[in-house]
Amino acid sequence: MEYRQLGKFGVKVSEVALGSWLTYGGAIETNIAESCIDKAYELGINFFDTANVYANGESERVVGKALAKYARESFVLATKVFFPMGPGPNDRGLSRKHIFEQCHLSLKRLGVDYIDLYQCHRWDPAVPLIETLTTLNDLAQQGKILYAGVSEWSGEQITRAVDLSRERFLHPIVSNQPYYNMIGRNIEKEVIPVCEREGIGQVVFSPLAQGVLTGKYKPGQKPAEGTRASDPRQNTFMGGSLSNDVLEKVQLLIPIAQELKMSMSQLALAWILRQNNVASVIIGASKPSQVEDNAAAAGKTIPPEILAQIDAILDVDSGRRQRLD
Repeated sequence: MEYRQLGKFGVKVSEVALGSWLTYGGAIETNIAESCIDKAYELGINFFDTANVYANGESERVVGKALAKYARESFVLATKVFFPMGPGPNDRGLSRKHIFEQCHLSLKRLGVDYIDLYQCHRWDPAVPLIETLTTLNDLAQQGKILYAGVSEWSGEQITRAVDLSRERFLHPIVSNQPYYNMIGRNIEKEVIPVCEREGIGQVVFSPLAQGVLTGKYKPGQKPAEGTRASDPRQNTFMGGSLSNDVLEKVQLLIPIAQELKMSMSQLALAWILRQNNVASVIIGASKPSQVEDNAAAAGKTIPPEILAQIDAILDVDSGRRQRLD
C-alpha cells in the first residue's frame, strides 16, 4: 500500500480507502462487512469512510465494531453530517445544533473518542457559513474531531470557506469528497484548481462509477441478478452511466487494462490516482476479494500515451468533461 498526505496537511491516508455507502449496515451482512474491513486493514488500508446517514447510523455501528479490535492510532476514520436523521426541523443540515448533536451520536455509534475527518456531506444554503465553520472549529478545539472536510462542494463554496476560515483564524478545511471517475470529470474544471491552490486534498467517491468501470455491464444486456444495477434501490444513483453509449466505450477499455496487466478496477483507480491532488479513492466492497483486487491499484501508474488513448476512447477533451448522471 502507498500513502499520501491529505492535501498539504500532515495526516497520511492510504491511496485506496474503504467506504460503506450502500453496503455495510444495509445490503451486506455484518459478518461479510467485517471480513472486508479486516482484509482492507491487512492489506495496509488505513482510511475508512462512512456517514451518519448510511443505513440511518447502522453503517457507523458496523464500521466502528469491526475496527475496535485495532489500535485507534493505526487508522484514519471519517464520517459525515448533513442529511436528515429524523423527522424534526433540526434533524438535518449544517446548523450548530445539528452538527453538535450528530457528532456526539456518531462518536457513540463508532465507539471512539474522536473522529479523524468530519465532513460536511453537502453545502447548506439555509445556514450561514460562519455558523458551520465555527462549530467545526469548536469540535476540533474540544478534541472531538481532528480535521474537517466537505463533500461535493463547488469551487466557489470551497473558496468561501477557505477565505472565511483564514480571516477568522479557524481550523481549515483539509479535504473535499467529490464524485470523480473516468466518465464523471466535472471537478477538473474548477474544484481541483481551487483545491490545488489551497492545499486541500480530494477523497474521491464512486471511482468505479458504481461498478460500470469494472466492465461487468454489457451494452444491450440486462444487468445480472445480484448486481447494483439490477437493484432498484441502488441503481437510481447510476443515471446515464448505464447508457449503451457509455457501456460500449467501457468495453473498449478492457484491452488496455489487459495490456497493462491490470484488472479494469485497477485501471480505473490508477487513472484517478494520476492526479496529484487526489489523496485517496474510496472503494466499496461486498467481499474481501474485491478489496484485494482494488487495493492492488495503489502505486500503479499509467503511461501518458495510454492516458491519451483512454481519453480518445471516451471522447473526452478539456472542454467536455461532465458528470454522467
